[in-house]
Amino acid sequence: MKIMPCPLNGPRNINEFTYGGELKQMPDPATCSDAEWADYVFNCENRAGVVTEWWMHNASSYWFLAERHTVTDEIIRTFDPKEIFTSRVDFAAKASSKEVVA
Repeated sequence: MKIMPCPLNGPRNINEFTYGGELKQMPDPATCSDAEWADYVFNCENRAGVVTEWWMHNASSYWFLAERHTVTDEIIRTFDPKEIFTSRVDFAAKASSKEVVA
């Protein structure tokens, strides 16, 4: 059985988690093209080596980040996103500031 250390809930069976994709720089939703946004949402680098990924603990709906080696599948560390992010993106404000073209 593989164990993943959840930063909020402690060590848990890997079956309690859902993979959320690679951590990558989000383009500005107010100024990026549809192609740039689609690339951000649907594509990933899928490189060999250590990557930072989003994971969710299903029982608590807690999202966190994990550094994982994609070749060995070793989980190097898990941590709260607050270590990287200092603010939230307000998509509602960005959507209302975009001019709608009919």
